[in-house]
Amino acid sequence: MTMSNHILPKDFPELKNDTFLRAARGEEIEHVPVWCMRQAGRYLPEFRESRAGKDFFETCRSPEACCELTLQPLRRFPFDAAIIFSDILVIPQALGMDVQMVPGKGPTFPEPLKEPEDLQGLRSKVDVPAELGYVFKAITLTRHRLEGKVPLIGFSGAPWTLMAYMIEGGGSTTHSKAKRWLYRHPEASHQLLKQLTDVIVEYLVGQVAAGAQALQVFESHAGCLGPVEFHEFALPYLRDISKRVKKCLKASGLEEVPMIVFAKDGHYALEALSQSHYEVVGLDWTIEPQSARARTEGKVSLQGNMDPCALYAPKERISEIVKKMLEGFGTRAYIANLGHGLYPDMDPESVGAFVEAVHTHSRQLLK
Repeated sequence: MTMSNHILPKDFPELKNDTFLRAARGEEIEHVPVWCMRQAGRYLPEFRESRAGKDFFETCRSPEACCELTLQPLRRFPFDAAIIFSDILVIPQALGMDVQMVPGKGPTFPEPLKEPEDLQGLRSKVDVPAELGYVFKAITLTRHRLEGKVPLIGFSGAPWTLMAYMIEGGGSTTHSKAKRWLYRHPEASHQLLKQLTDVIVEYLVGQVAAGAQALQVFESHAGCLGPVEFHEFALPYLRDISKRVKKCLKASGLEEVPMIVFAKDGHYALEALSQSHYEVVGLDWTIEPQSARARTEGKVSLQGNMDPCALYAPKERISEIVKKMLEGFGTRAYIANLGHGLYPDMDPESVGAFVEAVHTHSRQLLK
């Protein structure tokens, strides 16, 4: 199947396994669905082979390459969902910033934002289809090549998380440069967060138009904010995204899709997140399943939250950990996942053991 034959986002193959979508909506299921953040990643030898010698963002801009990388884990494991291979930092690029993936260092902005005046250097109006159309093409191509096997998830970074990268110039343990803006330049911070929100909304709607069947918003840097700052600089924009995406989908005659919010280390805001118009709240491993259920009061489905490092355990132990996790969350309105992405040194066989354990134990619990 060549790209030219199936580039149009229509006439997609019929979905054969909708377990993930049903769990997201809190409907009946035969087994608990499972997928992994970074399931298309460096822990797979075939991923490393495909990516060898290629620039990271060049790969992101190739629909063929993104499609292949998205499909690789599904050839190995019976995951219940696929997530498109891309990166959250394509949005700062669309705003005109230079972002490079430096081997051994990670994402790097040669010229990060330092002062509010630097906001004038960003594109005031982003032509989303022109700047990010390669992601839409990758989604459409992948949706066809999945042949209805499982649903395809699209995603974006959240405004605060993207702002933090744009100011820090890369990864950070304290995010003190970005947080300095929140305290010293609150107006400029809100201006940037609003600008990012506008692009994210159009970007996510475009992903659904291209074929995405669910959306996840990654608030990866929630943990460096306190509750007060989160409620001022993160939560309002997360809510705005979910409400506006749903409104735009309806206005465009597109089907509404389940939306997931994953605020890593944001357990202090769990109640608020469960009332933010997302169908699913993703959890990291620092919260107990029973506590998350009690605090969200059945308002949302939950996703997570095994410690990724549990995959270093022997297979029998992985199975025990999964069983306990499933018993804690219960089988309804639940999607099994890790509490963060897979790490590059993990054994693919352990990932297979995790997926198998979720399916086996959940089927037994549902009997």
